Amino acid sequence: MATFATEATGFSLAFPGIQPHLLTLTNNFNVPLYREIIMALGISGVSKRSCSNILKRGAGQAIAIVVGGAAESLSARPGTADLTLRRRLGFIKIAIQHGADLVPVFSFGENDIYEQMPSEKGTTLHGIQKKFQFMFGFTLPLFHGRGLLNYNLGLMPYRRRIVSVIGRPIHVQQCDKPSIEEVTRVQTLYIEELTRIWNTYKDEFAKTRTRELSIID
Repeated sequence: MATFATEATGFSLAFPGIQPHLLTLTNNFNVPLYREIIMALGISGVSKRSCSNILKRGAGQAIAIVVGGAAESLSARPGTADLTLRRRLGFIKIAIQHGADLVPVFSFGENDIYEQMPSEKGTTLHGIQKKFQFMFGFTLPLFHGRGLLNYNLGLMPYRRRIVSVIGRPIHVQQCDKPSIEEVTRVQTLYIEELTRIWNTYKDEFAKTRTRELSIID
């Protein structure tokens, strides 16, 4: 939100000529008041049609997608970096179809601002959360942070730094019907750049990590 939906980090100064559009689940636009807030911030739906409409506007239009989405939120815990990415090929295909370069972004510290209740695979809670995700397109991790007057329990995030590192662009050749081999090749380059970001900055921005970067389903 801070990086791509506001000017809090000075995005326009760092990347002049680039207009970012943060994307979110289409279901979020069905919630009164919340819908008006995200629309005022210029946030759009993450549907294929929405992505295409933005990229069709021409050079300088960029879409920002949280690729892991609901599935990745269930594995988000302090000290970890488990990315749900292996099977996510749709955003790469759209990029190739529009000849839009892919730019990996990794936000160090995002998983550290809340604690999540244990919900490992195989548990009843995890099963319920996955079923909820299947039915509604999103899920509700059971989490807690700090309170207004205490630091142990509440819904406010913990005071921990988040640093977003924007990686090197991955150039793609425009193709209306890219082959699965080409999509997979570009995905490999995307993962390699994410891994490079992690290895370069982990000792500076992920000092309290409990394990290394992991690319999961």
